[in-house]
Amino acid sequence: MTLEILGTAVGIIYLWLEYRASIYLWIAGIIMPAIYIFIYYDAGLYADFGINIYYLLIALYGWVAWKTGFTLTGKKDERSRELPISNAPKSVWPKIAVAYIAAQLFITWILVEYTDSTVPIADSFTTALSIVGMWMLARKYIEQWWVWCIVDIASAALYVYKGLYFTAVLYAVYAIIAIFGYRKWKNMMQHEQQRLP
Repeated sequence: MTLEILGTAVGIIYLWLEYRASIYLWIAGIIMPAIYIFIYYDAGLYADFGINIYYLLIALYGWVAWKTGFTLTGKKDERSRELPISNAPKSVWPKIAVAYIAAQLFITWILVEYTDSTVPIADSFTTALSIVGMWMLARKYIEQWWVWCIVDIASAALYVYKGLYFTAVLYAVYAIIAIFGYRKWKNMMQHEQQRLP
């Protein structure tokens, strides 16, 4: 339980930094999954356990992307030293949908065939959607907040079912903050666009 409380505390710091669009969220984004790897394995949430390895890697990618301002095409946005907040381009959405469906099917199959998971569909749903959400966050797409709202609501219910009550509360708070985070990022995006020539 001590490890879960520590993970929850780091998670709150992470959320505050994400809300503020602070690049330092990626530091908390390395520490938090390192803690939750142990929590999820112990709880038998193997997909959540596995995704935390991905979270560690995407945190490194997110740090570099935000710091250098490189766009999806690999070209630097010369208008800004850091990657700007933006809407996900329409051309990206089909790719996001395909990535989500493929991840959902693959993770469900792994959990059913190779683990003793009691919640393979719910676990794979939140995990697959989180993979998409983290990538969208790393690209600084504002719509990532809506993805996280869905993930957070589903996760909170799943964690209550699994008896991880502190983590369930954390994710319920995440769901509420996601709405405010979207508004905050939208205002920040509008201010950034007004400052550009």
